[in-house]
Amino acid sequence: MSTQNTDPRAELKRKAAIEAADMVREGMVVGLGSGSTSAFMIEELGRRWAEGLRFCAIPTSERSAEQARSHGIKLVTFATHPQIDIDIDGADEVERGSLNLIKGLGGALFREKIVAAASRKFVVVVDDSKLVDRLGARVPVPVEVATFGWTSTARQLEALGARITQRMDRSGNVFVTDGGNMILDCHFGAIADSARLQAQLAQVVGVIETGLFIGRTSEVIVATATGLQKLVAA
Repeated sequence: MSTQNTDPRAELKRKAAIEAADMVREGMVVGLGSGSTSAFMIEELGRRWAEGLRFCAIPTSERSAEQARSHGIKLVTFATHPQIDIDIDGADEVERGSLNLIKGLGGALFREKIVAAASRKFVVVVDDSKLVDRLGARVPVPVEVATFGWTSTARQLEALGARITQRMDRSGNVFVTDGGNMILDCHFGAIADSARLQAQLAQVVGVIETGLFIGRTSEVIVATATGLQKLVAA
């Protein structure tokens, strides 16, 4: 994959992803996120692997796994490596101050949360357009649900105040996650209490996981037009 990109924002994300990849050290177990920012990070790790750095990785999506394999990066599972040293991933929104996140517009939120929960350090890489004062201000909350009875699940989510859009793929078919589930994009608007909403969503039968990542972020690397910023939770 070429690192040349004419999109200024993509170039900023690439620089932030490289900064995060530089945190990986010899012998680490690394969580590989999903999405465009994570693709830059995996590319950089592939370059360092070619130079002799050795580590092992657990990917959060089949696409990330395929990219890692193309570089020869060693992939492992939780069966042999239950603890991850560092997980590097992107986000769709980052709440200033708390560093709570919305993730999942790429469709890998369930696996991403499993990997983040098993990690000693969870580093998020974004450009400054992803920073918000309140989660939900710009994007919906993706909710991964079981296909069986999904309309019943959707009605329960609507009762919590969500305006729901069923996720479709680029061909116009129902989007299916790597785990064989559906995603309902739940539009709440700006969320006053994201931790409370996460707890409410988790109680809905049929919900497998949500894209609200509460209290999990160790550090956020933000790409701006004037350079990189590092944020930690207040």
